Amino acid sequence: MSYQVLARKYRPRSFAEMVGQEHVLKALINGLDNDRLHHAYLFTGTRGVGKTTVARVLARCLNCEGGITSRPCGVCGACQEIEQGRFVDLIEVDAASRTRVEDTRELLDNVQYAPTRARFKIYLVDEVHMLSTHSFNALLKTLEEPPPHVKFLFATTDPQKVPVTILSRCLQFNLKRLPTELIAGHLEQVLQQEGIDSETRALQRLARAADGSMRDALSLTDQAIAFGAGAVREDEVRTMLGSIEEDSVYRFLEALAEEDAQALMAAVDAVAQRSPDFSELLAGLLTTLHELSLLQLVPDAMDAAHPERERLEGLARRLSPEDVQLYYQIALHGRRDLPLAPVPRMGFEMTLLRMLAFRPAEEPGKGGASEAGDRVRSGAPVVAAAVSSEPARAGGEDSVASSRVAGLRAAVEATPRARTEPPPQTSDSDPVPAPPAAPTEPGGADRQPGVASGLGPADQTPAEAVPPWEELIERMKLGAMTRAVAMHCRWCGMEGDTVRLQLEAAHRHLLNGSMESRIRQALGRVLGRDIRLQVDCVDGEPVADSPAAQADQRRAERQREAEQAIDGDPHVHALRELFDAEVVPDSIQPAD
Repeated sequence: MSYQVLARKYRPRSFAEMVGQEHVLKALINGLDNDRLHHAYLFTGTRGVGKTTVARVLARCLNCEGGITSRPCGVCGACQEIEQGRFVDLIEVDAASRTRVEDTRELLDNVQYAPTRARFKIYLVDEVHMLSTHSFNALLKTLEEPPPHVKFLFATTDPQKVPVTILSRCLQFNLKRLPTELIAGHLEQVLQQEGIDSETRALQRLARAADGSMRDALSLTDQAIAFGAGAVREDEVRTMLGSIEEDSVYRFLEALAEEDAQALMAAVDAVAQRSPDFSELLAGLLTTLHELSLLQLVPDAMDAAHPERERLEGLARRLSPEDVQLYYQIALHGRRDLPLAPVPRMGFEMTLLRMLAFRPAEEPGKGGASEAGDRVRSGAPVVAAAVSSEPARAGGEDSVASSRVAGLRAAVEATPRARTEPPPQTSDSDPVPAPPAAPTEPGGADRQPGVASGLGPADQTPAEAVPPWEELIERMKLGAMTRAVAMHCRWCGMEGDTVRLQLEAAHRHLLNGSMESRIRQALGRVLGRDIRLQVDCVDGEPVADSPAAQADQRRAERQREAEQAIDGDPHVHALRELFDAEVVPDSIQPAD
């Protein structure tokens, strides 16, 4: 007797033998037991999840010689012939090869005739979405009011292509992708029945490679048995599935975690000797980074049976969540730009080197990846060998952000340059002198410039001598977003070391803790003292005397003056008289 592949040998013959899909089986079993039968059923889902198998089991349930039941006997003539695919009253149609309307009409010509020997004449149409529009139209009337002895069973992997007129006439059941643990457990049972030695990690790898499809898992198991000479071992399965490339991905990430450029290039050289598809290698890197992010942020969503979970957990402890997100974005753009590289390997290497070069430096005194949520990174990303202990400044205080957004944007869209600039100096005309260098107090650490304990009374600006708020904003040298928030605030006064501001409620969502801290630090630097900042959000009308509101008023006034000047210009008046010209209001802009 010839060998029968596992996917066919272990195809379920009853609902009790099926693995998973309980939500579908429960509805079908209840309908059969209570004699509540529909004339058309549609089973949807990805490949290998059991659509056609459920349809065939349902056909056996409907035509079992023992009566309509959810537990067919399996020994009567009807059950045996359906299992062997030769039952005369079960007409199986592959819609992919019979798309013409003539084929459908020929099929429906026999609907009116009673079944030859069974209780129901059953039409099982696989991949029904492949039928043409005319074929669906020819099917509509029969599908809506079929003879009582006819049942339609449809299966499709793409229900979106099935017309809604067909969908509305069917009971629709969506079969889910099977979990990895469920597939691995079933494979273990199958191999036990076959008497084949196997390793749990090998079955987990096969289950993951099947990607939710039980049929794919059984086919891969057949291949693994042949590859392993009658046994399913992890090493053979890794080689068979090409998991060597997956191991290379982990070596890349481990080298990045250690910031070891030599090890990184050695790993690239080792994988390049096998002439890999570098685009697929980047796809594997993206997959692993996604798994790392899940493990770090949503551990419960991570597959508990992941064969490399221990290795992932080690990387998750060594890489911060921000680094993982940065690497993912760089790899995503690197894969997109890979065809533009002169040589694919060159583009791949530059993607990895970009990850190494653009990993932001940690602030001195802060912990590693385990404290990633509390770390404050310097602004623009810098090469690890050139990291300065002084925070990088690139465009103002907004560059020093607690997140990696600035670094990510620079890494992907621009060529970043680590820059260190001195604190902004005030001009000679400013009434507030530049703060002196911070002295070192005995027994304490060096203090940053502008801290109150490092300044004498003569270096501090009295509350009554504070310049106007708009002038202070100019001196604070804030970044674009922080400056916009400050411009929408109203100065409410300064009592002692406390500065009170009011912010329009419409801009409340822009203010966060880090932004408020930047405003406080910049204002303290300008005033030469350590201050406390209190920002109140006011509802109702906009703050009329905020710098932003005043700037809007000035712009509106200048616009009115410009429009009046155009309206009173004699040349414009002459053009109107001679050529019936019109002035487009939106085209008038004040002169700078």
